[in-house]
Amino acid sequence: MDFEPPAAETFQFPSPRLLALKEFRPAGRGPWADIAEHDWNDWRWQLKHRVTSLEQLERLLPTLTQEERAGAILARSKLAVAITPHFFNLIDPANPNCPIRRQVIPRVEEGNTAPWETADPVGEDSHSPVPGLVHRYPDRVLFLVTDRCAAYCRYCTRSRLVSNAAGYDFHPEFDRQIAYLEQHPEIRDVLLSGGDPLLLSDDKLSHLLGRLRAIKHLEFLRLGTRIPIFLPQRITPELCAMLKQYHPLFMSVHVNHPRELTTEVREALGRLADAGIPLGNQSVLLKHVNDEVEVMQALVQKLLLSRVRPYYLYQCDLIQGSAHLRSSVKRGIEIIQGLRGHTSGYAVPQYVIDAPGGGGKVPVNPEYVLSRNHDRVVVRNYEGKVFEYPEAGDGTPIVLPREEGLPNFGFAPTPASRQSRYFPKFA
Repeated sequence: MDFEPPAAETFQFPSPRLLALKEFRPAGRGPWADIAEHDWNDWRWQLKHRVTSLEQLERLLPTLTQEERAGAILARSKLAVAITPHFFNLIDPANPNCPIRRQVIPRVEEGNTAPWETADPVGEDSHSPVPGLVHRYPDRVLFLVTDRCAAYCRYCTRSRLVSNAAGYDFHPEFDRQIAYLEQHPEIRDVLLSGGDPLLLSDDKLSHLLGRLRAIKHLEFLRLGTRIPIFLPQRITPELCAMLKQYHPLFMSVHVNHPRELTTEVREALGRLADAGIPLGNQSVLLKHVNDEVEVMQALVQKLLLSRVRPYYLYQCDLIQGSAHLRSSVKRGIEIIQGLRGHTSGYAVPQYVIDAPGGGGKVPVNPEYVLSRNHDRVVVRNYEGKVFEYPEAGDGTPIVLPREEGLPNFGFAPTPASRQSRYFPKFA
């Protein structure tokens, strides 16, 4: 692949836009300005007052487009609409391509299905030995807890399952799921997801975590959730104190755009971090949401400020009706190139494609290794400069006595390195 170093002006730092994107702002009250403080900060109130109908959308978002109206009607039989008041307030009513709006308000394009799109794009059902359990990797499983979320992402990989608008009629069977885990000692890692496991009450979630912790060969429990972003009020001190009992416990959250990281979300994530829960973020590459280097740069840096490690950047799965939200793999690679060397290494996520049909996550990287043979590897850095690293055919560095007049770098000189006198740039 040909490599062109990014234009210098792309990475002027800090640009005014980057600084603006990284600012933490409260979500505000918007149409709910008259609601009492104790109600607004009650996660159950937020759930009860979600935006779930076309009538509410038309009243609260007067700029709703015809495409969005048609999408809301379609959602009744596909993937339900649900948006918490907190998250709804982040929508820019003046911008039909608002990155928050595109994630949660349906569009008529969701009714279009390409031949390569499916209801189960990553083959979860075919790797499900019992209902609600996906065993795709040798030592770990996905444990589905519920079919409900605080809000519904329009690109959801499990749109066949969550909200039950399409009649999937999913019901977890915890006893069967746990019995399977008990019978398979090779499993050491369980990811609780759904739906969203943090929609369970503290007592129900504690009971489930306790049953899993009682299985001696399970080393590692994880929670996959978007609740801290959609519903930061749910992250109460009581919840954090309960979760703290079940370490080692990790949490993967899901943030796609820096605007989602409000002051309320930052505080909720801080409470989780203070409880000793390592936090990682999984983003999905989405068209007109985060498929710009500067937007992604702001997102990953703002995540670190929120004590969250950017973990994965997913290529959008081939879920039915998602073509209008999918950006290209080429663009994803360009974004990773734009991050590498231009921000902290901790801030660079692993870009992956979840292979269609159940092949698992496949890393997708820019081509930094240009060539490799029995005695050297030729690599390039983020600036496009080329370097050679000598090695033996089996990967073991060659150690030979130092040659007269050459620095002792601990490896045998190749003709190329003799010519360059061990300067790292390879011509």
